Amino acid sequence: MKHFMVLDPFLTLDSTSSPTARNQSSSVDASLPLSGLRLAVKDLFHMAGLPTSAGNPTWLATHPIPTKTASSVSALLKEGAIFCGKTITDELAYSLNGQNIHYGTPSNPVTPNRLPGGSSSGSAVAVSSGLADIGLGTDTGGSIRVPASYNGLFGLRPTHGVIPVDNMVALAPSFDTVGWLTKDLNTLEKTASVLLKSKPPKKFTNVLIAKNLIDQVAHVKELKAQLQTWCEQKRFPKDSSLVIDTKAWKTGETFRTLQGAEIWREHGKWIKNLHRSDRLSEEEKHSVFAPDIQLRFEWCQTISSADVLAAEQQRQRFSDWLENEIEGSVLIIPTTPGLAPLFDAPDDELAAYRNQLMDITAIAGLAGLPQLHLPVCTLHGAPCGLSLVGGKGTDLALIEFAKTLME
Repeated sequence: MKHFMVLDPFLTLDSTSSPTARNQSSSVDASLPLSGLRLAVKDLFHMAGLPTSAGNPTWLATHPIPTKTASSVSALLKEGAIFCGKTITDELAYSLNGQNIHYGTPSNPVTPNRLPGGSSSGSAVAVSSGLADIGLGTDTGGSIRVPASYNGLFGLRPTHGVIPVDNMVALAPSFDTVGWLTKDLNTLEKTASVLLKSKPPKKFTNVLIAKNLIDQVAHVKELKAQLQTWCEQKRFPKDSSLVIDTKAWKTGETFRTLQGAEIWREHGKWIKNLHRSDRLSEEEKHSVFAPDIQLRFEWCQTISSADVLAAEQQRQRFSDWLENEIEGSVLIIPTTPGLAPLFDAPDDELAAYRNQLMDITAIAGLAGLPQLHLPVCTLHGAPCGLSLVGGKGTDLALIEFAKTLME
């Protein structure tokens, strides 16, 4: 694959330095919870009057300009956020690398020689580079959590279904969530107060640490040192270990099967019509998607109904087990297997890393649980960290617990 890199994470820009944005900022009610906070919006969310490319110029050319705005975007703007631009995303959000051969790959401002992570790459880079305060994105297979880790940000994937996903480009609906990235917990919490209508958070009675998963990651020493510090500071009510055998549970494999089948149900007809179209040359048909994205779409077509049934049953078994194990507890897991891959990493190396990554990100994804990434350490100068996972509806409790750890 040919790689492209750009510094600017935005596609459609309403710079905060422009007179229009300055006037908007000065007119915002200072009493609103998000007053004056700059909002970068992933280019999957529809905004009335602005094009949605979903990271792909052919998608853009074959879909009308939206006439309605996603309710999540409207809610943030209503509460004082200032829109500063739509951001680059991986094609149709079907990647975790943050690369886009059509519009460029946003440069990770912390480690420019490494990938920014996707598919909410533009929103993450906008926040990490100081161009926005809130990076609105989506998380299906890890698209908030992974770029949060790679860019040294806080990132929340909420409980599946608690935030509407209307007026946006879907990927795999039974996994799609609206999430966001920030530099600090205070801003993340303010955003949560607008988008989450959960009940007042209950305190967790126990901390479960997935020590076997932590032992497998590149930043194991750094994570163990942080956990030891928190234990010595008595930040945990009590703690114990939970073994999550991702290989035995087939977490990544199960997730990929179900996600792939849903993706083909969502986009298969459009993709087939493109290849039947006489408006595109053969060369254009072969260049609609990046090679790795194209290969994934081709694989999606091979998933059988028997594959889906087996994966659905496995998903249910795993979800039931995990929810029972963590009831009343907060679970600590690594967010990624390590730091962001190098920008020029070979494609086969990226593919192997993706499989390792999805074994971990699928834990919360399969069960529809909230997961909050905390940027608590670095390795070789690159950000990494860990995640807090809770039961369904414990989103606000995760934030409250994170505040006790990070204070």
